[in-house]
Amino acid sequence: MCEEYDAPIHNKTWCLVPRPAGVNIVSGKWIYRHKFNADGSLARHKARWVLHGFTQREGVDYTETFSPVVKPSTIRVVLSLTVSGSWPIHQLDVKNAFLHGRLDEVVYSEQPSGFLDTDRPDHVCRLQRSLYGLKQAPRAWFSQFTAHLIALGFVASRSDSSLFILHRGDSMAYLLLYMDDIILTASSNALLRHVIDSL
Repeated sequence: MCEEYDAPIHNKTWCLVPRPAGVNIVSGKWIYRHKFNADGSLARHKARWVLHGFTQREGVDYTETFSPVVKPSTIRVVLSLTVSGSWPIHQLDVKNAFLHGRLDEVVYSEQPSGFLDTDRPDHVCRLQRSLYGLKQAPRAWFSQFTAHLIALGFVASRSDSSLFILHRGDSMAYLLLYMDDIILTASSNALLRHVIDSL
């Protein structure tokens, strides 16, 4: 729980403010899971502070929520190209992905239970970045990550908005985004390594 609490603090996900009058305060709860190794043994205990998206009010706490997901046919085509060209392929998982998404709306949430600020226990969190459970969290993360990919020189595919293509001279790379999971392949190991380092 401490590790999970430290991530949003490190990312400046919220700032504590006095509770404004007449605003919706989104509640939350801790979710606990076990993470297992490939052999089935327990790797670690995992805790995540998740907001109750159902306590948000449309038009107040959120507007648009849609976030695209890569099409299965696009995955098959990219994997076929990878195999036929003997390209290297890499799978990436973004840690605390939703904490990177910036919010356009003003959203207030309660402080995580068990981690109340002792000097300001009646204050609430004014969110500056998204948190798990918010209705707009996937969209905010997708928008933030897409902007970064475009800054790196990637172009979004017209046929699938979760496929990004990078051309560097004679080399090219394909990046597939599915929420916080990434499949990355490139025509050369050097380009693959360059993209991973840039991300």
